[in-house]
Amino acid sequence: MFTSGPELDQEACWRAVRTRDARFDGRFFTCVKTTGIYCRPVCPARTPLRQNVIFVPTAAAAEERGFRACLRCRPETAPEMGAWNGTSNTVSRALALIEAGALDEGDVDALAERLGVGERQLRRLFRKHLGAAPVSVAQTRRVLLAKALIQEGDLPMAQVALAAGFGSVRRFNETFQALYGRPPSALRRRAERAWDGGVRISLPYREPHDWDALLADLAARGDRVEGGTWSRTLTREEEGVEGLVTVARSGARTSTSATGTKRGPGGPRSFAEIVVEVDDLRAIPGVLARVRRVFDLGCDPEAVARDLSADPALAPLVAARPGLRLAGAWVDAGEDAPSDRMATPELEERAEGWRPWRAYALAHLRAGGIDPRDLIEETRDAA
Repeated sequence: MFTSGPELDQEACWRAVRTRDARFDGRFFTCVKTTGIYCRPVCPARTPLRQNVIFVPTAAAAEERGFRACLRCRPETAPEMGAWNGTSNTVSRALALIEAGALDEGDVDALAERLGVGERQLRRLFRKHLGAAPVSVAQTRRVLLAKALIQEGDLPMAQVALAAGFGSVRRFNETFQALYGRPPSALRRRAERAWDGGVRISLPYREPHDWDALLADLAARGDRVEGGTWSRTLTREEEGVEGLVTVARSGARTSTSATGTKRGPGGPRSFAEIVVEVDDLRAIPGVLARVRRVFDLGCDPEAVARDLSADPALAPLVAARPGLRLAGAWVDAGEDAPSDRMATPELEERAEGWRPWRAYALAHLRAGGIDPRDLIEETRDAA
């Protein structure tokens, strides 16, 4: 049986690779010992021999072992997979901070202090749940973000280094030379074009995703939504920079269908198209982290449906709305994971079986027109 943590079922992973099963895209990565490259399960390249591969749960675990990202299947475009979901709230919070740039200028000790744990404990948790150290996760995040900016946008290389969180252009160049044996400019697959001042990037997500319903929720709470595009003005008081960020489902600029998908390894893939205009590119990682949270791009709908469907009251609701997502907060200082927040204390006992998706359970109840208090009465009657 496949698991999402570091203790992967190697043979189950191998079967997924042999069939290029898109359901496992982002759930693990294939490290090819003979080439030193790591790939997504859906990589279109010739399948390597079984004895030449090992499987790891995260891109950071692959890079920490000395493997470099495949330039053909581009691991940075795999749907985000929260391998830590349901295993450690501390790791989830740490990853959110790292994604926002916490280790670009600070160190692991400072990160651990913010989380209220010891530095050794934080390292142990990362090893257990992600198979890599916090600094490796941060380094991989920088590299994969830089690769996406290089291959999708028109930022000059010095600006890519800044936007991806590298401390200097020299460090940026040295890192790419060490990983890929070539300068970062060699990864740009098309001719240079004039930069218009905006940063464009595609963020992948897993289907199903009820995009229209999420936009409606965002508009209802007062966010700016016009013509299928969400936008937010960035201010120095709120975000520390001035500018604008817009988000739309893929389709207006680079998709090949009206459903927000692009072709790629494993078939059609779904993306949110982001445009960020800021006066300080160092803010880019933090802005992208907030966009992922607002649009719930890291959700694993298969895992949510599997776990919540075990409750007979939720099973039909989940089946009716498999793409239901949570509209996240732009500024989120919560102590627990957004997916597991419980706003109805009376339901604590019944909701214990919904972890780590209690917030999704409540959202499905609301969408189905069911008062959570009715479930409390059912639980009492059953007792």
